[in-house]
Amino acid sequence: MYIIDKDSNKLIKVEKKTFKSLGLDERHNLQEWIAKEPSSLGEDLLIIQKEFDGFADTKERLDLLAIDKSGNLVIIENKLDDSGRDVTWQAIKYASYCSSLSKSDVVEIYQKYLNDQCLKESAAENLSDFFDNRDLKDVDINVGNGQRIFFVAANFRKEVTSSVMWLLNSGLKMKCFKVTPYEYNGKVLLDFDQIIPVKDAEDYTISIAKKTQDENKSGEEKHARFTVRQTFWTEFIDYNKSVNGLFAINTPTTDNWIGRAVKGSNGLNCNVIVNFDNCRAEIYIYTGDKDRNKSIFDFLYENKDAIEIKFGEPLTWQRLDDKVTSRIRIDRDLKYIEQDQRQQVIEFLTTASGKLMEIFTPYSLKYSKK
Repeated sequence: MYIIDKDSNKLIKVEKKTFKSLGLDERHNLQEWIAKEPSSLGEDLLIIQKEFDGFADTKERLDLLAIDKSGNLVIIENKLDDSGRDVTWQAIKYASYCSSLSKSDVVEIYQKYLNDQCLKESAAENLSDFFDNRDLKDVDINVGNGQRIFFVAANFRKEVTSSVMWLLNSGLKMKCFKVTPYEYNGKVLLDFDQIIPVKDAEDYTISIAKKTQDENKSGEEKHARFTVRQTFWTEFIDYNKSVNGLFAINTPTTDNWIGRAVKGSNGLNCNVIVNFDNCRAEIYIYTGDKDRNKSIFDFLYENKDAIEIKFGEPLTWQRLDDKVTSRIRIDRDLKYIEQDQRQQVIEFLTTASGKLMEIFTPYSLKYSKK
């Protein structure tokens, strides 16, 4: 690795180091870096557990457990200066153990991780956010044998790379990342280099009976839920047309939300969302630029008291510093799938969204003129 010196128009070589020489270790350093910045592995991942040992009849423990945007579990094994000889077999065992985890198991594991980190957050809601605000019941998680394995090490032994390549050809999903530390002017630089690509995974057959039952049931329930949801949005839009017409031009959908753009500031939307056990209306802030999203949120938050007085009750303000988006929401514990509650849901969402749009539009226009 080289640093470009613009003044002298030449390259300055950066000194390659070992983790050992820098006094760094696997558990307290490399593992924590990846846990805090999983995108260092080249894609959107959500870390759901560290040092996971929740396997039946064994005390073995994997380094990091994550989930990808397709709902596949990702086993991440970290080694420092040397991969060792047995890391491949070790990770394969972990993947086979994880193959039996159901969706409810994954949510429970992630909630424990959040609790252990002293984060007062909901695993189900965070997962919904990670999957682009989808109802978690619509998301397939750890289905079949799609588990993936990521190896991270400074150096990979030949027996490891050759076995990984053979397993790739056999259909397993694996990646190898060579991670190299450098030191320059007292600062440590870290380079992640993917040296082996990903292929499809093959089946494992360890204790998946419970998950298979969940998946079969999930498919039937999903079809029925989509039908009910489309019927609900038809009824909602018809009612909305007669009240404020905010969603008059929307089309009934099988998604769990519909929305309308707020005038003035590109990136503000007024959404109405229905989940299995609750519903909400919200101002959703997404411009594609995290800093701009937070700037808009902060501007609105400065007017929090005035906004809530106009709305008539407190709102939930979520800056979401660790995410790109932000939102301001109002929730009700009402179920759209319950026939005796459906009209209440429709009326609440119509009223709340109408008030949000009316109140936030002037602020949106004001911000756009800044």
